[in-house]
Amino acid sequence: MLIGHQKQWNFLKRKYETGQLSHAYLFVGANGIGKKLFAKEFAGFIGYKFPDLMVVAASPEGEASLAPKGRETEIPIAKIREVQNFLAYKSYNGGFKIVIIDNAHLMNHEAQSCFLKTLEEPKGETVLFLISSKPDMLLPTIFSRCQTVKFFKPKNLPENSEKSVKEQELLKGLLAVVGTNFADKFKYVKLIDFEKQDAGEIVEVLQKYLRHLLMVKIGAEQSDPKDVGFLKYSFTEIKKAINVSEDISSKLLFTNANQKLAIEILLMEI
Repeated sequence: MLIGHQKQWNFLKRKYETGQLSHAYLFVGANGIGKKLFAKEFAGFIGYKFPDLMVVAASPEGEASLAPKGRETEIPIAKIREVQNFLAYKSYNGGFKIVIIDNAHLMNHEAQSCFLKTLEEPKGETVLFLISSKPDMLLPTIFSRCQTVKFFKPKNLPENSEKSVKEQELLKGLLAVVGTNFADKFKYVKLIDFEKQDAGEIVEVLQKYLRHLLMVKIGAEQSDPKDVGFLKYSFTEIKKAINVSEDISSKLLFTNANQKLAIEILLMEI
């Protein structure tokens, strides 16, 4: 099992074991956090055996892109027709046929229109994994026919100073409105640009701080100056807030929940 993404793994594992695996999934998240590796490992988990897996990318795997530096290549319609031909035949091993489309947003318009037919008319036991860091570049009709699963950088991967600074800034903004009136909370959420800031990251930062407060309450961690205004919360209140945040995190992860509304609800409960 690869490092991290345990929630996503458990979610899909449960779907598979109960016979509720969807025909198509859209894995959304930043580049370089293991989405494609996850898809390959899950393909193995549900019984994939060569040659029943096809991986589609803008350029051959393991080869450098021939596109000019700073410019991404396309996935042309020809590659999607190869996918359709691949799926037209029964599984060689009698199980699932699996297609992974890496950087699915790089499908050009013709390719996306062609791929839409594959989504509309699934054949046999097939599972399609679309992987993207820019899902807004996909046709809405493709987006709506896939079940979205969001991925975040695993906590146990090496941290970097840039992320640490960003988390501190997010936490500072959150702590300024936690415990204030509804108007201040709505004003805070209204100023968030959800095109640039993922709600899941905001929830994760708040969860981390709430767990810290919980540890302070039981004497497992030392408090610091920023905790002064929040130590008034009881153990039960902090635990309740953590439960609410976990519920919202799950909805953001496994459904197309409205990000703005999710953060508003979370702040209303704290």
